Amino acid sequence: MVNVLIADDHDLVRDTIVAFLNADNGFNVLGAATLDAALDLARGMTPMDVIVLDYNMPGMNGLEGLKRTQALLPHARVALMSGVAGKTVGLQAMECGAAGFLSKSMSAKSMVHAIRLMAQGEAFFPFGLDDPVEHAQDPVLATLTRRERETLQRLQRGLSNKEIGRDLGLQEVTVKLHVKTLMAKLGVKNRTQAALFANERGFH
Repeated sequence: MVNVLIADDHDLVRDTIVAFLNADNGFNVLGAATLDAALDLARGMTPMDVIVLDYNMPGMNGLEGLKRTQALLPHARVALMSGVAGKTVGLQAMECGAAGFLSKSMSAKSMVHAIRLMAQGEAFFPFGLDDPVEHAQDPVLATLTRRERETLQRLQRGLSNKEIGRDLGLQEVTVKLHVKTLMAKLGVKNRTQAALFANERGFH
């Protein structure tokens, strides 16, 4: 069970995310409306695996709230979430060691994937924040994260999930999640189609 804390001062946003995640059998999710309330909950009896902080909620003071949470709860994976902050804030959060940067415009399914990845020790940043990519001209390939691109490159080589995991230093279950997500983004039904899609577009 992954223990998650969602902190956002907008009740509808927070409650919707909490309810959706709690509906997934793999999550135990709590909600808070301010940074101080989030820290009080996170220091409770149940240790948090992933803490998602709204960038603009009371008590945050920008990235200071992220740093404060990281200092008080060093074993938790702490991420930022925002509906307005863009690439600059995302890059700054990444430099501060955040586990991820989530947009409120993400689909519920994408948010579940992102939080699950962070709980498994992966970083989650939207394309364009983690590192530059030479295939940005293709709008579909441009939606892939760094890990998804690395996974796709290995699918092109015909590697199994176990082999990809060994190559990238990831658990097999994490590789499966990357494969599932990138196939959905590419609009293909299996690994072979994903590799063909990449080959046809000169991806390497």
